[in-house]
Amino acid sequence: MAEPTNLHTSVPAELPAELVQTLLEAGSVRIERIVSRGHSSPPGFWYDQPQSEWVLVVTGAARLVIEGP
Repeated sequence: MAEPTNLHTSVPAELPAELVQTLLEAGSVRIERIVSRGHSSPPGFWYDQPQSEWVLVVTGAARLVIEGP
């Protein structure tokens, strides 16, 4: 088993794009660390994915637009 680490460590000072790292993958479950510094989708872009997602914001804030039920 890997040693536990702090989610706030090892983040580069400059992030031209979101930083996405897979922390754990087992079966149909994937846990990722996503670091964003104000990154956003372009206006009019709609991100659609086939899998369900659960999001935890550790620091800061997020804004989501959800369509449908």
